[in-house]
Amino acid sequence: MSLLYNRKVLLGVSGSIAAYKSAHLVRELIKRGAEVQVVITDAAKDFVTPLTLSTLSTRSVYSAFIEEEQKAYGVWNNHVEMGLWADLMVIAPASSNTLSKMATGACDNLLTAVYLSAKCPVFAAPAMDLDMYANGATLDNLKTLEQRGVGIIDSDYGELASGLVGKGRMAEPEAIADHLEQYLRSTLPLFGKKVLINAGPTHEHLDPVRFLGNNSSGKMGSAMAAAARDLGANVHLVLGPTQASLDLKGIKVTRVISADDMLRSMVSDFPDSTLTVCCAAVSDYRPVSQAEHKIKKSDEGKSMTISLEKTPDILSTLGSMKSNGNHLVGFALETRDGEAYAKQKLSKKNASAIVLNTLGKEGVGFETDTNEVSVYTDTGKTFSFPLTSKIALGKSLLELFMSEFKLSDA
Repeated sequence: MSLLYNRKVLLGVSGSIAAYKSAHLVRELIKRGAEVQVVITDAAKDFVTPLTLSTLSTRSVYSAFIEEEQKAYGVWNNHVEMGLWADLMVIAPASSNTLSKMATGACDNLLTAVYLSAKCPVFAAPAMDLDMYANGATLDNLKTLEQRGVGIIDSDYGELASGLVGKGRMAEPEAIADHLEQYLRSTLPLFGKKVLINAGPTHEHLDPVRFLGNNSSGKMGSAMAAAARDLGANVHLVLGPTQASLDLKGIKVTRVISADDMLRSMVSDFPDSTLTVCCAAVSDYRPVSQAEHKIKKSDEGKSMTISLEKTPDILSTLGSMKSNGNHLVGFALETRDGEAYAKQKLSKKNASAIVLNTLGKEGVGFETDTNEVSVYTDTGKTFSFPLTSKIALGKSLLELFMSEFKLSDA
């Protein structure tokens, strides 16, 4: 889900040939779930019509304190209310004239009045010809606005309306929307933190077509990865072989097959990760040797003996590497004596917390969309989470770890 979902965005459109792009920007913001209110200057109407922007935004477009049709009724457009309504304000395009008014506090139209009244973060996407952009007055205005906290969405380099080639093109609508999302991400509690998660099964091959493995879908670990992403973290998901449909947009994903593959990926990123969650159902054993070709029935007698060896213990390996800056969470799946095994694993693996799944309950375990868990921490605390969707549980677990480990303060 986009971070712009349910956000109220006030879009100011000033007089520039780039104003035609404002229609595309309205559509892009709405596509990402935002509610968009447009305020347009008289000069901008020469390039794009209020009707176009109103149709796309499904809201009235305002350009004056009192519109012509409002005069008979004593109705006016309250700039203060608009400024208070918005979660974000973006002026795109921001002409050199409008930038100058913003920098000097001039207030001769509805757009500049709304800007001066806004209590929300404000962004401007400059658009003008090359020489106008490079003029010292314009550069001073941009610097002044930045110093006052206005986010400047840098202009692009390219062909301009005059035929010149250089800087001054308004950033593309998608880039502007991305910029707003990145700002929102920077306000999230885990922004800048690295979170490392493994999920899914591992396959330990006997021959090219057969393997030791399990039915893990990777849904629980992927739900936690999505929750960490939505809290602003830089997430690396090391994912075993699974066909599950997962929401992994914005997450770095490394696909692996075996426990050895998974260990290598985890070890390389672990030292720099604030939070590491070992959610994968790693095969405990693997064949001592792997046949180069498919083993045929005719190659064996009535029975077949397979020699197995232990796979590397990923959680234990990471536990031995853990420092004060690392918080390590493991998962345990048990069929009996779950609490005792979980607490034993917590101590033995040097983990910060263990999340216990207990098989035998309906809706719990592999391939389900729901789960029920208990969490045991190295500070002696226990937390229980009743049966709920793995998506909701992933968010709840991340919020718990964020609170218990004080991740937002790290």
